[in-house]
Formats: sequence, structure tokens, C-alpha cells
Amino acid sequence: MDTQLVEILGQNWLVNELLKAEIETARPSRDRGIDLIAYLDRSKTASSFVARPIQLKAATKEVFSLDSKYEKTKGLLLVYIWYVQDNSKTIAFALSYKQAFEIAEQKGWTKTNSWKKNNSYSNNQPGKELKDLLKGYQMTNDKWYKVISEV
Repeated sequence: MDTQLVEILGQNWLVNELLKAEIETARPSRDRGIDLIAYLDRSKTASSFVARPIQLKAATKEVFSLDSKYEKTKGLLLVYIWYVQDNSKTIAFALSYKQAFEIAEQKGWTKTNSWKKNNSYSNNQPGKELKDLLKGYQMTNDKWYKVISEV
């Protein structure tokens, strides 16, 4: 499965999840680090318009990565979707840049040559420790609304 197809599957899966959680979506015309915008405009609990930019990281397996270029986008939500090709296994994690960076620091990735040279790091074989760190960020229908409304 090529990377474009993985991205399309991931984005469509995410839009579906957000709509089920009564969150509207919009797709930017150009890719400048924001893949999707999730917003609340007429909800019963949101008193005003709230929008959250999303950078999507979709994969057919378990992958966690971070790039410092995403730090500059205020309110950006990094959404990691694993197993996009298998709906029975698909899961998502949603983190702010700060939360993802804290995990990278805990794991020692910010001290690696990859981070020092490229300001990025990727792990495609997350072990138990990383999965445990991500558990609190695993998304459910109820959590999507809370995460999107917290700008």
C-alpha cells in the first residue's frame, strides 16, 4: 500500500470518527503542515466557534514520530492512526506537540543523532514502554470532543 493511499485511508477514517463524535471537519486546500481542521460551531456545549488544526500520521503498522517543525503551529493536534488498513485493529492517539515532545524526551530520542541533525525522530517498533506512555492519549468517541474543544 503506497503512502498516499495510507494517508487517504487515515484521513477518511479520522473524518468518520470525528463526525460520529459530532465534530465538523474541513480540509485545507494546500498541505502546509495541517491535514485537517476539526471544529465545533453549533454544538450544545460549545459557546463559541472552536477549531483545532490536525497533523495526521497514518500508518499500516505501529509508528510514532515527531518533527520539531510542528511546534510552531499553535493548537496543533498530532493524530497518530495505526493499522488503517484493518478496521478491526485501527486505533488513534491524539497529542499536542508538547505532549509528544515530552514522550520523546522521556524515551531519550531528543538526544539522538536523528534529532540533533534533522530535528525529527521516528520509531516503527514501539515497545511496551512507549505503548504504555501513549495509552492515556488513545482516542474514543467521548475523548474526541474533549480534545477538540481544549484549544
